[in-house]
Parts: sequence; structure tokens; C-alpha cells
Amino acid sequence: MKRHFNAVITKENKLYVAHCIELDVVSQGKTLEEAEKNLKEAVELYLESFGTDELSKTNGEMIIYPFEVAVH
Repeated sequence: MKRHFNAVITKENKLYVAHCIELDVVSQGKTLEEAEKNLKEAVELYLESFGTDELSKTNGEMIIYPFEVAVH
């Protein structure tokens, strides 16, 4: 069985940091491709360790939107 997840990848200094939003799992890599690959491995290990109980806590709907706030 396959599950779909969402990731946010940011560049921080010389590394790409990948964050799986649904599971709060984070990994990194020197390239975008390496960060993606490492995140997939991290998510697989997370699910092997903790099972899929965490998956039932999300209802499958996620809304991602940009917003801004005033900074003083």
C-alpha cells in the first residue's frame, strides 16, 4: 500500500531541509534530490518504528497558503 504525503523543502545555508508536514518528520541533503530521497527514507523508518496509527489522526485534507504578518 502506498500513501501520499506533503513536503516543504527549504534551503538553509548549504543544505536543503525537507519536512513531511503530516508526520512532522524532517531530513536534509546537499541537493534537492538528496533531500527528497532522505525524507522518503526517514518517513519509511518512522512508519516502521511507530506504525500507521499516526496516519489516522489526519483527515486527508490539507490547505497550504502563504500569508504575511507585520514585523516591528
